[in-house]
Amino acid sequence: MAHYLKAQQDILDKLKIKALNPMQEEALLSITSTANTVLLSPTGTGKTVAFLLPTIAALNTNNKNVQLLILVPSRELAIQIEQVIRTMGSGFKANAVYGGRPFSKDKLDLAHTPAILIGTPGRVADHLRRETFSVEDINTFVLDEFDKSLEVGFEKEMKEIISSLPFIKKRILTSATQDMEIPRFVGLKNELIIDYLDTVTSNLEIKKVISPAKNKLQTLVDLLQDIGNKPGIVFCNFKDTIQYVSDFLNENNIAHGCFQGGMEQIDRERALIKFRNGTHQIIIATDLAARGLDIPELNYIIHYQLPIKAEEFTHRNGRTARMNAEGTAYVLQWENETLPAFIETKSVYKPNGKISTIETQWATLFISGGRKDKISKGDIAGLLFKQCNLEKSEIGIIELKQDCAFVAVPKTKILSIIDTVNNLRLKKKKVRVTLV
Repeated sequence: MAHYLKAQQDILDKLKIKALNPMQEEALLSITSTANTVLLSPTGTGKTVAFLLPTIAALNTNNKNVQLLILVPSRELAIQIEQVIRTMGSGFKANAVYGGRPFSKDKLDLAHTPAILIGTPGRVADHLRRETFSVEDINTFVLDEFDKSLEVGFEKEMKEIISSLPFIKKRILTSATQDMEIPRFVGLKNELIIDYLDTVTSNLEIKKVISPAKNKLQTLVDLLQDIGNKPGIVFCNFKDTIQYVSDFLNENNIAHGCFQGGMEQIDRERALIKFRNGTHQIIIATDLAARGLDIPELNYIIHYQLPIKAEEFTHRNGRTARMNAEGTAYVLQWENETLPAFIETKSVYKPNGKISTIETQWATLFISGGRKDKISKGDIAGLLFKQCNLEKSEIGIIELKQDCAFVAVPKTKILSIIDTVNNLRLKKKKVRVTLV
């Protein structure tokens, strides 16, 4: 027991978590001691760590097959969970598989079989049909954000996957909402429900901003300039609206990223990378960004278009004021527009006309080498220190991928850095360095 607690504390230290919260403590106890657990908790409360700690602790180091399968509704969530597992440093191999990624890459990753497989239902079902990996030792099954998977039409694939897993002993379902009924094909029996959805964040302020114009564009710009240089998301309902809003922000020299389902996977990933490392302080997004994404703590979110459903309003708001932090949700309302009944605002906020700079010091470099080339974050930092004479404070967040890396550097030095290090050798590989 003492060894288990030490291993758990080592993992928490690597994740920079001081202590588990009450939900995580209860989930840990339930998942360890019962066969079926349903974990309901708001976005941003740490559900991923809650189910990873006990499921990874139960893995067999001598088993060479997949033992833990985690199904997720989006590519971004698959990538995020894979990254969390890597950061935990448990010693178990984990791989994420998802649509929009070449199948050949999956096959390369799975050639050395992982103990943990994370994937979207469509891609996992495809692998099962092709018998890319064995299912005989998969005894733990996680359906993360299961309601979202059902909502986006994965029911057929989920049913196919579960029917292909005859040796499941433990099932864990997570969600940030309670509205979705759990289908019978999941096979839950005598499940223990851990419900923290009533844990209301008292640090969230909801403010209404009245727009005299129906398109609300100038009011959005006034509000963003009033808020200033702080990280936030502008939510829209449709991808066409995102382009419309993006064009107007560009006209007003407000740097930002975009995130929506119609974008290529590589563009979505890079938008999130630039948001995480501070190259962009603002991202315009559909409800795809409302949950399940690894993004920094936000000061605010803006409902540029009003959400259609109450749960969308809740999930959007859940991106700010997470855990114990404070945050604001701004509701943009045209003066002749009626708010849905589920939106309650306590105050009206009027931008005071100040024009703050919404600009960051960072730009993002792409480096064409990653983990498979034995390159580490330290190698990248060392190259920039040595060749470009950068100070420690001039190297921002480094994100290391399997075959590439991204690093934030001062935008004022970006061109000279590229001129200096492009086509140099990093470890044994000559790397291409470009601006993202």
